[in-house]
Amino acid sequence: MMDIWSWICELPSNSEEWSDSPTFELASSGQADQDDSTRSIYLRADRTSGSEAEAAVIFTVCLQGFHPFNAEKPLWVSEKCHLSRENPFLPLFLQLLQEIIALSPNAPNSTCPRSQLQKLKPDPIAWVMNSHSPESFSTFFNLVFILRLFWLCACDGPNEAGWLYFQSLLASALETVSSNPSPVLRTFLITVGVDMELCFMRTLGYIIAKWCIFRELGVGLQALVPPPCRGPGFSYATEAHGFWVLKGYAPMMTMMKPASSNGLKTQIPRLDAKEAVLKYTLAHQQLEALVQLEYSVTYHDGFIQVRARVDNIRLNVAKLGFKNQNDEAEYGEEKHFPSRVRIWVGPEVGATYVGGLSLSRSTENTDREVEIQKIVKGNFQKLKLSKGKAVARTSTKTKTKNWRMDQEAEGNAAIFDAVLYDNATGQEVATGKPYGETGGDPVHGLRRRYMGANRPFTKTGSVVLAGDEYGEEVGWKLGKEMEGSVLKWRIGGEFWVSYWPNEAKTSFFETRYVEWCDEVDLPLIPAKMMV
Repeated sequence: MMDIWSWICELPSNSEEWSDSPTFELASSGQADQDDSTRSIYLRADRTSGSEAEAAVIFTVCLQGFHPFNAEKPLWVSEKCHLSRENPFLPLFLQLLQEIIALSPNAPNSTCPRSQLQKLKPDPIAWVMNSHSPESFSTFFNLVFILRLFWLCACDGPNEAGWLYFQSLLASALETVSSNPSPVLRTFLITVGVDMELCFMRTLGYIIAKWCIFRELGVGLQALVPPPCRGPGFSYATEAHGFWVLKGYAPMMTMMKPASSNGLKTQIPRLDAKEAVLKYTLAHQQLEALVQLEYSVTYHDGFIQVRARVDNIRLNVAKLGFKNQNDEAEYGEEKHFPSRVRIWVGPEVGATYVGGLSLSRSTENTDREVEIQKIVKGNFQKLKLSKGKAVARTSTKTKTKNWRMDQEAEGNAAIFDAVLYDNATGQEVATGKPYGETGGDPVHGLRRRYMGANRPFTKTGSVVLAGDEYGEEVGWKLGKEMEGSVLKWRIGGEFWVSYWPNEAKTSFFETRYVEWCDEVDLPLIPAKMMV
């Protein structure tokens, strides 16, 4: 992948060494067109006039050779970067981030005004720049620059510029994020806070969705980019204030489809033109998952007790779009929904310092209330034979829920499992079909699932699973010799989403899943040792 950041940092600060507007080629068609000009996208650096103490650089993104602009055409101009100041290119980095956040997909019913989200504070961003090696930060800066370039080439430039962007720039950036996520991205998301994080990750998700759609439409990008857009999305885990937190983001088309029982991929019916619009709408969605576990450590004679419980599991399917999308009116209520989540937490694989794992939730045996009603009728007259008649009626009441919660164990890892069921048929949604085995029109209990008092989701389509659903807690007993150390604890999960028709009349359905796993710290340092 090209290294834009290294080129920027190597620009000379001395005016005597400065050449006339050095350029960095971002992408090139590699061959001349019919007008004998090569189409290219490049970044130009222009030094402003003034003394050495006032020297500044302005960066410009330019197009060259695109019809009808065969001459140079500027697309974007940066703010001044003063070379004599500490972190001279901080204004450039801040501007890129603020513009990415400002252009992020709309968040319906947001409680935070967009104008407030654009106000990034310089000091935390400067810390992000300085807290990592130049090589690590370079990977993240290149990603940020290419994300900003998406709007310039795909929206502000001619069609050919957008084509060259997808062909030459975006693929390598996404491959880097998917195969080897930059540690600076994790630091950046933690530093800027959850509101900025959502905007940044939804912008990234929107661009990934476009890239995957173009590949699937067969518009020629299949042979020009790396292997198909399938990857784990992006996730990270943190430990703070007695919580273990796992966060993950996965654009819908990057999630895998589970294999059916016969080993084949889930079959998707052939879609007509109208249903293709539905599929296009569903592609502009992203799973946003948060797992928050509360943990505690107590010290006893001869052992250490570690306890953990589910505080919150929040699953949201966000729409990656804008209010002026044409398909919003017809398919506005059609979206994927969470259908299963399986979380595991425990010591690192092969750990020998754990003496035992205790669970707190029994396997559920559904209670049945049986009501028996007996009616006895008789005729007792002064007859030699009396007449009598008895009638008995019984009725059974069963309490059912859409979600079933279980606890399990695998080795020393505790597993929290939540599965969504269709109350109309009793089948598991993640592995079932909305119309059963016999086919026909989709009829199931999850139509209009975002309405009514008994809906299994919030009105916006999210799911919140709190600790009261999962039992009290799980616990591990560790050897006393581990006191004073900081252990690595693993946390991960499988997250499943499904689409069954909600309001639309369609035979289309699908299930996708993603798996994430990370490590968090478990400090075993008593307060007396910290004094």
